[in-house]
Amino acid sequence: MVWKIILFILMCFVIITGISFPIVEHPQGWMQFPIIPGLGEKAKIIFFHVPTAWLSVLAFLMAMVYGVRYLRKKNLDDDAKSSASLQIGMVFCVLATITGSIWAKFNWGTFWNWDPRETSIFILLLIYGSLFALRSAVENEDKRARLSAVYSIIAFLTVPFFIFIMPRIMLGLHPGSLEIDPNSGKVIQGTSPVVDFKMNGNMRLVFFTSLAAFTILYFWMWKIRSRAIIIKENLSKKLI
Repeated sequence: MVWKIILFILMCFVIITGISFPIVEHPQGWMQFPIIPGLGEKAKIIFFHVPTAWLSVLAFLMAMVYGVRYLRKKNLDDDAKSSASLQIGMVFCVLATITGSIWAKFNWGTFWNWDPRETSIFILLLIYGSLFALRSAVENEDKRARLSAVYSIIAFLTVPFFIFIMPRIMLGLHPGSLEIDPNSGKVIQGTSPVVDFKMNGNMRLVFFTSLAAFTILYFWMWKIRSRAIIIKENLSKKLI
């Protein structure tokens, strides 16, 4: 119960401060955020877009971990926990895509530009979406759990490449991607406000608080969803 109260307080703090604190050129107080070049007032979406993308990676990692546990112990409860994490991961992956598209609209003029990072998250949606199709196509629960576990392991091996590597080695619009120097015409490494932490202490506080709050939210959702799947499967077996 205590951690739920903590989660509520953290989420309220992030939502209120992340939206209401103004972004000014020269912050003079703790209730102000600095202007981040190229983002301006739109930088506030960092507090929500980045955590949703982070939870996608965390959820897919947990799905792989419990997939490995199922292959070792053959416990269907581990498959249920893996499935629950996959479902939550897809939800947050979609949310990351939506918030990123909104960000793109304000910064680049269109919702979708096939930027390397946009392309990579689209590919991940296809990869993990196919896993849901696989699970729904196999009726035998042991075979479904085994195939799902193997697939989740292989699928997660692509996550570091598509999330952390591909967007940084290709030309793109997203912060952190390679860019072309308008003066020399040479390819340069772009700057990322999030990675380089070009924020003041207040902005970093809200950013890391948001990451912590969303992480707690994920584990809460995962626990509830896992329990629901396990209860549903047990009821189905009793009815049969």
